[in-house]
Amino acid sequence: MVSTTPTSQPIATDQWVSIQWAEYLHILEDPALEEARCYFDSGYMRLEMAPLGPLHGRENSIISTLVVLFATLRGLRMVELTNTTIRKTGLQDAQPDIAFYVGQGFDLPPRDNRPIDVLTHGAPQLVIEIASTTLNDDLGKKRLLYERLGSAEYWVVDVQAAQVIAFEIAERRSGQVDESRVLPGLAMTTLEMALERSQREDDATITRWLLELFSQNTQEG
Repeated sequence: MVSTTPTSQPIATDQWVSIQWAEYLHILEDPALEEARCYFDSGYMRLEMAPLGPLHGRENSIISTLVVLFATLRGLRMVELTNTTIRKTGLQDAQPDIAFYVGQGFDLPPRDNRPIDVLTHGAPQLVIEIASTTLNDDLGKKRLLYERLGSAEYWVVDVQAAQVIAFEIAERRSGQVDESRVLPGLAMTTLEMALERSQREDDATITRWLLELFSQNTQEG
């Protein structure tokens, strides 16, 4: 539980709370929330304060490396953002674990620490949440949040099951897919194999395997 001022009521964490946008912005100014993950959607706020351990951090790293390596070998233009606030002022706010701008149709994000305004810069094409303790919310309320923000694809990585659940988003609706539309040719089973390998192999070994696999697929394609 955290408090924004000595006279304010405690704010419940790890659940969605009804709140106005102006009050939400005021709460974000609290130094005690510097490490919090903050989300807002249509009058509701969620603050996540649970510490993130090595399971979450490792799977985050594996997925990030895989996506960047795949895009590099396919010659795709890409910018990666980690724990960056994506904002539609007054309506939506999110801090996905990883986000990617992909393709030719985006400008480089500004080099400052302000939230990215999707009305100015567009939403990242791909957003990813690593679910170690928040799986139900990531599959539910946050999926709706990313639909409204305007991303093209949303992945939820279930670290306990070593499973990746991917959703294609179109016209503010999402449906599950087995292969990425943002990164054509990348199957979710490939990510799941990498996650499974991470239980017994180090990152360099997994990266060498991915490099061989993607290089072979590129040659065959």
